Amino acid sequence: MWLFAAFLLVPLIEIGLFIQVGGLIGLWPTLGIVILTAILGTWLVRSQGAMALNNLRASFSRLEDPAEPLAHGAMILLAGALLLTPGFFTDGVGFALLAPPVRQAVIGYLRKHITVQRFEMGPQTPPHRESPQRKPRDIVIEGEFHEVTDRKKPNHPGSGWTRH
Repeated sequence: MWLFAAFLLVPLIEIGLFIQVGGLIGLWPTLGIVILTAILGTWLVRSQGAMALNNLRASFSRLEDPAEPLAHGAMILLAGALLLTPGFFTDGVGFALLAPPVRQAVIGYLRKHITVQRFEMGPQTPPHRESPQRKPRDIVIEGEFHEVTDRKKPNHPGSGWTRH
C-alpha cells in the first residue's frame, strides 16, 4: 500500500513544485536548474560511487562484513536514479542520500528493523554451531557414482564446427 501511495504522491508533489518554481522564476531557469542538478548529481554519484566501491573492496580484502559498504553503494545508486529523474523533490531526496551522515542515519534505522539470522564468510570464520555429541569428522555423506567414459575417439573428425 505504501508503494502505491509513493507512486501517487511523488508525481503530484513534483508537478506542484514545478508549477510553483516555474511561476516564480520562469520556464527556462526552471529547466536550467533541472538540467544542472542532473549534471551535478551525475558527477557526485560517480565520485561517491567510486569511493563506495573502494570501501567495499577494502572490506572484502580485510574479510569484514560487507553489509555497510553495500548499503552505502545501494543508496548512492538510488540517489543517482533520483537525481536523473526530473523534479525538485526527487533531487532533494537524491542529494540528501549523497550526504554520508544521512546514509549513516538510514543504515542505523534499517539496523534496528532488520535482523540478520546468520552470516558466514570464508574459511576463517568459526564453524556454525555443532551439537556436542557430533564432531565435523563424524558427518558422513552417502552417495552413488557412475563412471563416465569419453565416447569420443582420438581419430574422431569433429563436428565441423571446430577445427581439430
